[in-house]
Amino acid sequence: MQNNREVPLREQNIVLIGFMGVGKTTIGSHLARKLYRDFVDIDQEIEQEYNMPTTEIFKTYGEQRFREIEKEHILKLCSNTRLKIISVGGGAFLQEEVKQACLASSIVFFLDLNWNSWKDRLKMLIDTRPNLQSKTLEEIEELFHSRQNIYAVNHSKIDTDQLDAEEVADYIIQTLNLGWELYEPTRGLN
Repeated sequence: MQNNREVPLREQNIVLIGFMGVGKTTIGSHLARKLYRDFVDIDQEIEQEYNMPTTEIFKTYGEQRFREIEKEHILKLCSNTRLKIISVGGGAFLQEEVKQACLASSIVFFLDLNWNSWKDRLKMLIDTRPNLQSKTLEEIEELFHSRQNIYAVNHSKIDTDQLDAEEVADYIIQTLNLGWELYEPTRGLN
């Protein structure tokens, strides 16, 4: 696997992490458009491969198989690509190998949203998120808070509560530009 020293900082993939429904796909699409990069949504890639929604993959093959497929896709992208915007599923960082590969080869942004803001989205999410189905609101809140620990290790955290998707994408670009200038300043011609 390549490591981040082999790929110039400006060419590293950008990985978006965070709880399901936080807006990784929407924000990733905006970010890809603004940075002229390809966008890869891991869940959508798996759904296309299996020709069924994630909820059906969970029912048919189980969560463990889904996580194996997810890991294969992410590890392949981390080791074989650059200049991508990658949205990983809310549970992807439960797998230590996935977390370490993303942190070593990509720039990882944690998109955070507080519980009350996220809860307002629940009605839109419940039917398409297998880990939410058949759970009480208390169980979902417990899952939400327990997952925050897996996102704690990242390169940058963005509180998205008061921002729309476009503003979050712009904030990420500002953060990237600052980092790129600090760590890989543009060199003038002699």
